[in-house]
Amino acid sequence: MKKFKLTKETMEMYGITFHRVEAVADFGSVKAGDKGGWVEKEENLNQEGDAWVYGNARVYGNAEVYGDAVVSGDAWVSGNAEVYGDAEVYGKLKLEAGLYFGFLFKNEKVQKIKNHDGTTLLWKK
Repeated sequence: MKKFKLTKETMEMYGITFHRVEAVADFGSVKAGDKGGWVEKEENLNQEGDAWVYGNARVYGNAEVYGDAVVSGDAWVSGNAEVYGDAEVYGKLKLEAGLYFGFLFKNEKVQKIKNHDGTTLLWKK
């Protein structure tokens, strides 16, 4: 069963056609008829789980949002990036494969973690 459809409302940016998503079923906090954010293609947002793209957020390329993950605000997710589990990507964040951005407040500590592909991630403790 599908939880969303691509609407006829589109936007062109950088040669990519984005389609606004619309819920066709209730799931999580989303109700049937709610308009969401923008995706390049249906494969960018999984039809299962409570994953959703809100507002001005854009997901494109081979990127995928699934599980109970949320992309919102002015966030952009692209490349081969995967947003899943209970992850939330929001604000003016751009997430691409291998590139991670975030905020660190003065009193927060971070731990460096080596990723399986040799990159280093910073993890908030």
